[in-house]
Amino acid sequence: MLISTSRKPSQKTRSFCKNLSHALGTNYVNRGKMNMRELLLKALELDEVNIAVVNQIKGNPSKITFFSNKGEELLTILITVSISTTRLNIQPSKLKLVSKVDELDVLSNILNIELKATASENYILISSIDDENYLAKINFINKFGEKTDLQIYVRKIL
Repeated sequence: MLISTSRKPSQKTRSFCKNLSHALGTNYVNRGKMNMRELLLKALELDEVNIAVVNQIKGNPSKITFFSNKGEELLTILITVSISTTRLNIQPSKLKLVSKVDELDVLSNILNIELKATASENYILISSIDDENYLAKINFINKFGEKTDLQIYVRKIL
């Protein structure tokens, strides 16, 4: 998957995208003046199947839209994030997905990560959250079985 930003991203949005690309073992490109067509061509050039475009509101990552490399919108989620400033220690090649929120199981196909019922290390955990403002929380669990600081709170699925 190719990860990119909306135009003129803030430093916080760029940091989030870089963290996310490291965690998932994917490519990240700063969008600059590229339009969507050029972004799709860049994905094809890098042999990427899907694209994630991170948009922001007031300098903070607020929405991730996933596209196929043909330009079809696959999923859009409204988010709030917590960015990691420390090394994630995640092995992307061994990454699994554990989802407790059925509506987000589709991320397994989009991210091309195996969906498992349980895991003890090196996985993405999607869990429901006891807060009326959020639908789910996405945690990244490193190769030592510890939660990383990188967290995504899903407010809404569009």
